[in-house]
Amino acid sequence: MFSQISKFKTMRALRIIPVLAVLAPVGAAELNGQAREFLLGTPQFTVVVRGGYSVPRLGGGGDTQSLWDFTKQHLTVGNRDFAGSHIMAELGIRGSERIDLVVALGHSPTSVLSEFRGWEGDDGLPITQTTNFTTTPLTAGIKAYLKPRGRTIGSHVWVPRTFNPFVGIAGGMVWYSFDQYGEFVDYESLEIFYEDFWSEERAPTVHLFTGMDINISGRLMLTGEARYGFAKGPFEVRDSGYSDFIGFPKLDLSGLNVSLGVGLRIWR
Repeated sequence: MFSQISKFKTMRALRIIPVLAVLAPVGAAELNGQAREFLLGTPQFTVVVRGGYSVPRLGGGGDTQSLWDFTKQHLTVGNRDFAGSHIMAELGIRGSERIDLVVALGHSPTSVLSEFRGWEGDDGLPITQTTNFTTTPLTAGIKAYLKPRGRTIGSHVWVPRTFNPFVGIAGGMVWYSFDQYGEFVDYESLEIFYEDFWSEERAPTVHLFTGMDINISGRLMLTGEARYGFAKGPFEVRDSGYSDFIGFPKLDLSGLNVSLGVGLRIWR
């Protein structure tokens, strides 16, 4: 039941993305006539806020069972259940006509309800749990535009291009939180017990991304981006030397983020 609810939310969110993608160029075309007036000077900074959808990879551990393998094997969850919302803020610093230095901060939270597969309590009810998983990457990198972002007229006038595709690479750190609490089965005693397993740690990450900026006016633009991050994080070890997840390889934190938003150009 919980998986069906999560799947319904996933399909509803995915319907929004193509609608926004269609409306973005339409809105830009309508405003283009008003937005093409010349601008005094070239913008040096860009502030962007995006919202969208996150799809974590939840990769396995190869020959060693990963925590994601264990969770999907014993609980009624799959990869789609951990897909959810994503938000990101970005600061771009102009390096040249086609290159920006970009610093980005993202956040992707998910919360999944599940049941133990093939087991039920003495009362005949499901054995239920909740898994909360969040990732918060902070990266710095290079964004390269495939064409000049505008044209200069004279020594001061700058006219922005309507459509500006880009690609980029970034690196940094990602902080994660994994919290799994509820009822579980002890396979040795067959007893049902309540527990809260959790870990909060950080790991290095590398991001590859591509997207497009669509000019609305001299200062405003619509922007869309697809970004894939690569990372594997260690499990937290308490001061006592104890960890809730002993015997598992590093947790796969990789995944895809697709987002749409608005950007503001800033002059010095």
